[in-house]
Amino acid sequence: MFEMRFWTGRCIGQLHSATLGIPLKLERLYPPHTGRIITSYEILDNRSGQQFYSARIASKRPKRSSEGRDEYATGVGMTYTRRSFVRLMSAAASFFGVARMGAATPAGSATAHKRAASFNPDTTLWMEQPATAWQDALPVGNGRMGAMVFGGVAAERVALNDDTLWSGGPRDWNNPGAKEHLPVVRRLVLVDKNYQAADEECRKMEGPWNQNYEPLGDLLIDMEDMGDTSSYARSLDLDSAVAKVEFSAGGVRYQREVFASFPDDVILVRLTASGPAKITAKVRLRSLLHSSNSAQGRRLLMTGKAPKQSLPQYVSTQPAVTYSEVAGEGMYFASVVDVRASGGKVEAQTDGSMHVSGASSLVICVGCATGFRGFSSMPDMPLEQVVAKATAIVDRASNMPYAQLRARHVEDHRTLFRRVRLELPSTSDASLATDQRVEAFARNADPSMLVLVFNLGRYLLISSSRPGSQPANLQGLWNADVRPPWSSNWTTNINVEMNYWAAETCNLSECHLPLIAMVGDLSVNGAKTAEVNYGTPGWCAHHNVDLWRQSAPAGNAESWAMPTWANWPMAGVWLCAHLWEHYRFTGDKPYLRDVAYPVMRGAAEFCAGWLIDDGEGGLTTCPSVSPENIFVAPNGQMANVSAGATMDIALIREIFLNCTEAAKLLGVDTEFRGRMVALTQRLPPYKIGRFGQLQEWSIDFEEKYPGMRHLSHLYPLYPGEQITPRSTPDLAVAARKSLERRLEFAFKEQGAFTGWGRAWVIALWARLQDGDMAWDSLKTLVNHSLNGNLFDDVNDTHLAPGTTVSKGVPGFIFQIDANLGTPGGIAEMLMQSHNNEIALLPAIPADWKQGKVKGLRARGGLEASIEWNGPKASKATVQPLQDGTFRFRAPKGQRLVTLKKKKDNLLSALPMPSGNGETFELDGRKGESYQFTFASS
Repeated sequence: MFEMRFWTGRCIGQLHSATLGIPLKLERLYPPHTGRIITSYEILDNRSGQQFYSARIASKRPKRSSEGRDEYATGVGMTYTRRSFVRLMSAAASFFGVARMGAATPAGSATAHKRAASFNPDTTLWMEQPATAWQDALPVGNGRMGAMVFGGVAAERVALNDDTLWSGGPRDWNNPGAKEHLPVVRRLVLVDKNYQAADEECRKMEGPWNQNYEPLGDLLIDMEDMGDTSSYARSLDLDSAVAKVEFSAGGVRYQREVFASFPDDVILVRLTASGPAKITAKVRLRSLLHSSNSAQGRRLLMTGKAPKQSLPQYVSTQPAVTYSEVAGEGMYFASVVDVRASGGKVEAQTDGSMHVSGASSLVICVGCATGFRGFSSMPDMPLEQVVAKATAIVDRASNMPYAQLRARHVEDHRTLFRRVRLELPSTSDASLATDQRVEAFARNADPSMLVLVFNLGRYLLISSSRPGSQPANLQGLWNADVRPPWSSNWTTNINVEMNYWAAETCNLSECHLPLIAMVGDLSVNGAKTAEVNYGTPGWCAHHNVDLWRQSAPAGNAESWAMPTWANWPMAGVWLCAHLWEHYRFTGDKPYLRDVAYPVMRGAAEFCAGWLIDDGEGGLTTCPSVSPENIFVAPNGQMANVSAGATMDIALIREIFLNCTEAAKLLGVDTEFRGRMVALTQRLPPYKIGRFGQLQEWSIDFEEKYPGMRHLSHLYPLYPGEQITPRSTPDLAVAARKSLERRLEFAFKEQGAFTGWGRAWVIALWARLQDGDMAWDSLKTLVNHSLNGNLFDDVNDTHLAPGTTVSKGVPGFIFQIDANLGTPGGIAEMLMQSHNNEIALLPAIPADWKQGKVKGLRARGGLEASIEWNGPKASKATVQPLQDGTFRFRAPKGQRLVTLKKKKDNLLSALPMPSGNGETFELDGRKGESYQFTFASS
């Protein structure tokens, strides 16, 4: 039994592990009721009394970092934030969990260096210990099926997901009574100025809670006769999308590979050993949902049923989860597993497991299916049909050799992943295991760490969002809980949109399609909500969406449900920006005509019906909220609802302008275009408040949470483009002031933003052309928010007050939006293409002294590669994807000095464009590429 002790002059907490394979649990690290800090810790083997490791924290009190965080200086000159110190403890616990299985490999040993050399630091996550919790595992996915690979030695767990396995089914969530309350709310806000009463009235307009995304189950592999192990490593190769586990035991080298194949729609697990007949294991399935298991021949079958209803984890109503035997009240699901061994025997067991003995290698093929039949259909597919679907998938794949399946998978993945490549300066820390790199980053900010973060984000989008799949949700594709954090749904007041910020700029346009398809579905249900709830034309949606495309406000009229998130009807308008962006990057007019424009027009029609006269000749919205922030009303009380919040106006102005341009491009709807122009002219201008900040509300209210993680009023700066330093300099200065105030108060109130809030900040600094501040936020993201596997860990705000939390244990949860949004922010630092101009290197930090990026996409249909040094661009190459005239802006302080064209592998000089070379135009042709070189102005 191992024990870790923490000291503040007396022992205040311990970590225990009673048996092999049981993770150490952190009971307490920083007891808030004592105000004490840990000053030392030690790890003991209670069987022998041997002290494995000890360290001392030198300072009795934390010092404040430049960004307001507590830091602790150790006796060896290393600095840790409180959060990173907790990570260190969790990593140490995991490390010694591996060590007790045999001799651990010291980080500085020759073996460790040799292992590090085998991993590409730009494209590989790797660790020297198994995952001790679900959020520490490594993800694989094919858009529809996902898996989290733990990398256990004696016991491997591969946690499985199917993106259509949800509770519930379609239902009527609209509220016919809402229309009666709407004029009351408007009178309370606009006439009576009774904002608290308006909040209460808004709650009466809400609908039921969303349903939950559910976990399919676990594939478990229990290895036998392993003995002591050494030379352990688990890894995820982002370039091949293959997770690996490697270790030695009893003189035998064992390896596992896991991947999720999009071409063949299965998850493959392969076990190999360096010696013959060395694999003996039990293979089985289990699920947290109602299920049963059977085994026959070399096949495992697990069948089950999802709940009829599963309430969000923050709702206390009981029963929270209900099941039904009625067909369609909860969907059936099935998983079929084919087990094939080379050598040895495979025997089905009566307990529904499979026993493999004396094998040299083992291939496990996993398929699954659910009874989902579409967002508007009851999920009443008979279980026999669900099993047949899963069986057919496995039948097809299991008839192919493993090498062929793997090659097909890798080729498909690399077609997407290798479109873009980023290179940044690196330090010696790049050779460390990934979790160690995260810790080292706090004392030595290695830019190449952000290459790995950038590549992981692209990998996760490819893995969780493919044509035909559901879009990436709050956890992408991966979920372990029956009642997951925030239902693991699509939260539309920032999170799902952020998931797709890199889709177009990072050359993954196909991965955008699942979101676009969901918006089309949502517009169908949203038309009913607009009519029933508000009596308006068009369609609308609110802040939570589930598999069934719930479009009504979720809050269930609970007294604690906040209108600032529940009663926000602008989700459809924001989502339509993604439909328009896809066209701007691809130039696909049939798509614009048949898919995007009808949905965009419907959202614009809703906005036209939702706007009301402001009493001064202009237009406003009411009720209106700034998502998830609240203000101090004139009576000193907190309130949610007002009129004409900045984000409402920004979104409406944008959808009107986009629809006007789309209709003009398509040559349709002349009268509608004129109406959009007239309405746009009556929208209020953006306002600057008493602090010089861009106002969040139409009235310069005091914010209840000035450090609020949501930055909704900065939408017109990013992801919108109505505010820019060049076109609206005064508003850009005000937006910067708003951002500075948010960050100042965020550090005072909570030490830092959430990871996804920080991802938004990175993109905002990029749009403000401040690369050093963007880099500062990237560093904060790594230091504050990223787990050892680079997952964004979010503090669970729904825990009971006073609950003590720490990394790696309940209290910190995985949320994917920062992982997916950060690459979009990095792309904005490297190239921007809004406002009809392509700016090269608009926000490069001084610390990124040289680098390269290949394959970024620009609006108008263009692909670009850029090299820089110092940080001056030395060369750029662009390739138009369609004929057109492109306007470029050279990097700051530089000008164009040569322009060449490459066609049929021949490079020829072109006449220099007119002007000073700081901005220039190019008549580009599809199939040709053009090379720019720059010099200082």
